[in-house]
Amino acid sequence: MRKTAISLAMLGGLMAACSSHDPILPGDRTAIFDTANLTILNTEIPNAPTDAPEPVATDCPYTRDTSNVVWMGDRKIFSGFATPNFVKSDAQPICHGGFVYVGLTTGEVVKVNQKNRQIAWIADVYRPSNMTGGASVLDIVAPIVISGGAVYAGGIGDAFCRINNANGTRTWCVDVGTATPFIVADAVAYVVATDNNLYAINTKNGDIYWRTPIRKQATPHLANGRVTVGRQHFDAATGVEITSGK
Repeated sequence: MRKTAISLAMLGGLMAACSSHDPILPGDRTAIFDTANLTILNTEIPNAPTDAPEPVATDCPYTRDTSNVVWMGDRKIFSGFATPNFVKSDAQPICHGGFVYVGLTTGEVVKVNQKNRQIAWIADVYRPSNMTGGASVLDIVAPIVISGGAVYAGGIGDAFCRINNANGTRTWCVDVGTATPFIVADAVAYVVATDNNLYAINTKNGDIYWRTPIRKQATPHLANGRVTVGRQHFDAATGVEITSGK
């Protein structure tokens, strides 16, 4: 549910104040896309995954409040920039390798050292034109996924990105917004997007193998070569919807 207690004047002031500047660090925020156009290959995925990897259970005793402050109990470990408009969610920080990874309402992912609270890096995960003239809500609410030396994150601000875990550099981003958990399996990411399509994305280079419409926003599941979204089932290799009895 989107917080609506915000006036148009306040929103306009927020957008003007933020524009292209990072709300956390000084300097300009760099552009993610040269173009907002999507190229769909409409091709079958070679050696498509049949099942999703088993989740790794990791205790992560951190929380992030709606003001972009990260807490461990009553201890503050990071303070971001509070935004007056945000999406209410149950998104939780992710712990991995001695670091905590957090998605913010400002459309950024931050990696923080758990021992000394030092910021390792901050990466933008949103399309800049959304802040200056489009969507005013940039939240990262889908759980962050860490796999094979990369961090995968998607936000409502029309961006799904692969980020180098070592230095925070974006390997690629595609103009796909998401608010639900996604699947990273082998070399493919299955993402339910805010435009009511299911996307199959090549995790190596960001190419989109295919997209197919969905009837309902729901967490995707991959098993036995099928991607299930709500009550719909799709072939994991082709994206073709599988009807009952097949």
